[in-house]
Amino acid sequence: MEERKLNFLEEIIEADLASGKVDSIMTRFPPEPNGYLHLGHAKSICLNFGLAAKYGGKTNLRYDDTNPTKEDTEYVDSIKEDIKWLGFQWDKELYASDYFDQLYAWAEELVMRGLAYVDDQSQEEISAGRGTIDRPGTDSPWRNRTPEENLRLLREMKAGKYKEGEKVLRAKIDMAHPNMMFRDPLLYRIKYATHHRTGDKWCIYPMYDFTHGQCDSIEHITHSICTLEFDVHRPLYDWFIETLGIFPSHQYEFARLNLTYTLMSKRKLLELVQKGLVSGWDDPRMPTLCGVRRRGYTAKALRMFCDKIGVSKRDQLMDIQLLEWCVRQDLNERSNRYMVVQDPVKVTITNYPEDKVEWFDCPLNPADPEGAKRRVPFSRNLLIERADFMEDAPKKFFRLKPDGEVRLKYTYIIKCEEVIKDAEGNVVELRCSYDPSTHPVTGEWRSVKGTIHWVSVPEAKEITLRNYDRLFTLADMSKVPEDKDYKDFLNPDSLVVTKAYAEPALLGDNSGIAVQFERTGYYVKDKDSTPSDPVFNKTTSLKDSYKPE
Repeated sequence: MEERKLNFLEEIIEADLASGKVDSIMTRFPPEPNGYLHLGHAKSICLNFGLAAKYGGKTNLRYDDTNPTKEDTEYVDSIKEDIKWLGFQWDKELYASDYFDQLYAWAEELVMRGLAYVDDQSQEEISAGRGTIDRPGTDSPWRNRTPEENLRLLREMKAGKYKEGEKVLRAKIDMAHPNMMFRDPLLYRIKYATHHRTGDKWCIYPMYDFTHGQCDSIEHITHSICTLEFDVHRPLYDWFIETLGIFPSHQYEFARLNLTYTLMSKRKLLELVQKGLVSGWDDPRMPTLCGVRRRGYTAKALRMFCDKIGVSKRDQLMDIQLLEWCVRQDLNERSNRYMVVQDPVKVTITNYPEDKVEWFDCPLNPADPEGAKRRVPFSRNLLIERADFMEDAPKKFFRLKPDGEVRLKYTYIIKCEEVIKDAEGNVVELRCSYDPSTHPVTGEWRSVKGTIHWVSVPEAKEITLRNYDRLFTLADMSKVPEDKDYKDFLNPDSLVVTKAYAEPALLGDNSGIAVQFERTGYYVKDKDSTPSDPVFNKTTSLKDSYKPE
């Protein structure tokens, strides 16, 4: 097998280790606990934890908890659960709030060095004063306060003397800088909100740009890996570290995951939840990790997907079919098989004894024919899929048709002798004969071109199916027309609920992963299931024309 080429981050790390720039690798995964993790985060998790593991390093889990109005312990707990589910374990569980005292001390240091000042302008005035790419900003009228006055005002902000929005702390850099991030960025704002960890100790909170790099530095993060939208932040990240003279962590950017028919915006996903357009964060149509887990996607499949899409510096739209292919690849190897009929038509085996029931030992997974078995009952009265019968069949239709033969999977060959219809002309029953000499164990093998699945009526178990499809109808959700809202592209058929009939062994499956409904697709038992109403979610179809490069 051809050896995989190093991605650009691996090249950087190997060069850093070879040159002695770093002795060991330290990465971090820094989510904000303001929502549930999604597939885009899975890529970042696999990348940060995977790189550290490959090069013998460690990864910290550090929550970016600097906005108390949007953060909650619910999200903190869900993030830990998702990381563990993906198969990773962090070295230390840390929080930006762990460093609030140190960050504030650094803010006072910048103030006393004349590199930060308290600004009384409103948010609108500050935004207008920044200028544009083509026009330099204008100095705040409060920019030249003395360090002593700024320190007094900052301490009064910290003590709760001022209202929200009344004052902010800004770095004093360059209002004409070509990188607008350097035009006196905000360091602290006033916010009266109870923090999920620090309670009401603080009423001023640091901004992202004054938090992230310094937290990396404190933890001696060697390779701070972010998505591409943070590349404009990197010079400011470096400026704070260099100005404060602290450990030189460095930031590297990679392309975020964009997936067809999918949204990765936390804000929009939250709106879908709040407006009841989905059942919750773990709705199986959602791209959240708890959502795809409930749908039956496996951690192994997600790791395979992240490995296949690779790491690049250029944004690209990945085909969701690749993710579905990875799911099928994993489940095909491991999932148990069962027969389930979703759109039934009755079959009566007229020459089979009325009171007889045969039990066939059938493999749970054909990949292991000598492995575990499940017992499948066979009787006179059966159900087959309506699509497996055609009255006026074309030449190459190899399933059941009048006077045609087909094998019932694992059992006998049957022949359709009579078609019964209702008053409207709908087929309601097929009367067939079976050939007892074609018993798969004691009989003689006879080949027929068609094999179909079935269930025995007396033992069949009624189940509820939730057949899920893509949540959106637009392939590239980043290109919603200006005169449209993203919700205009919600797929009305993204969930179809129906009843089906299953062989009894299905309800005793305790494998813990999605199962294959033979000839149909992969399904997983949902948490809403009850003994009287088993519910199964569709994970993915059985086949697809997609083949990965």
